[in-house]
Amino acid sequence: MAPTVTVATANLHGGIDAWGRPFDALDALIALRAEVYCLQECWSDEGDAPFASHLASALDAQWRDVPLATGRRAQPHDNPPATWHRRKSFFDGDHGLYLESERALAKNLAASPRYVAGDPGTFSLALVSRHEIIRHEVVYLDKLRRDRVRRALLIVELNVDGHALTVISTHMAHLTHGAPRHFAQLRKVIRSRRDQPLVLGGDMNMWGPGVRAQLPQLRRAVKAKTWPSWGPHSQLDHLLISRDLDVIDAYVSGNVGSDHLPVMAVLELP
Repeated sequence: MAPTVTVATANLHGGIDAWGRPFDALDALIALRAEVYCLQECWSDEGDAPFASHLASALDAQWRDVPLATGRRAQPHDNPPATWHRRKSFFDGDHGLYLESERALAKNLAASPRYVAGDPGTFSLALVSRHEIIRHEVVYLDKLRRDRVRRALLIVELNVDGHALTVISTHMAHLTHGAPRHFAQLRKVIRSRRDQPLVLGGDMNMWGPGVRAQLPQLRRAVKAKTWPSWGPHSQLDHLLISRDLDVIDAYVSGNVGSDHLPVMAVLELP
């Protein structure tokens, strides 16, 4: 029988909600019982090991991590309501994560008590695998003037029961920031690896039809709503696969605490 592999992708929003309340992303990811994790918006406090290393240690797995920005993470608000985010957060940009290494913060945020009291750390993209990582590569995407992070493709080649599988973890920019420019680079990378099965996982910041139009070489393994987690109406988080992979099962998993729901798929290799 052909080997199978369970792949998950999850945006972790730095392990906090927009009020700064932490959630246990580590235990939530372990409970997914995936074999390969594509992770976005991982947070590591200054002086601590990357978040992916802690997950890998718990799973007896291997990991790779790509820092994309530095900044501060807010402390929890006093007595916040039960809602995940502040009502004004989509207008003032204060989601509790202050990323400032690629683009300066707005003056009002830089002067805010939440920022001043925040914990410094690193915001990163990661991949954790229970299967052997044979090799890996990081492809940095062009810098975009309006973006707060450096975008990248984390590309790994895995040994899945003697079969090679390429997995790409990424977090794409917003359309208004210039995402089509990055998708053009991503298409070239995918074309260069068409000789073996490939999985692309990540927060694409784009609905399914748009992603499909941008990446015609791949097909969507999962079609389901993932954002926002408390009342999903859109799919921003995707697992896209090459045509030589078969989907055995595909679904959106339970809430891990982020504003995004994880996406999972059981895939059969050729």
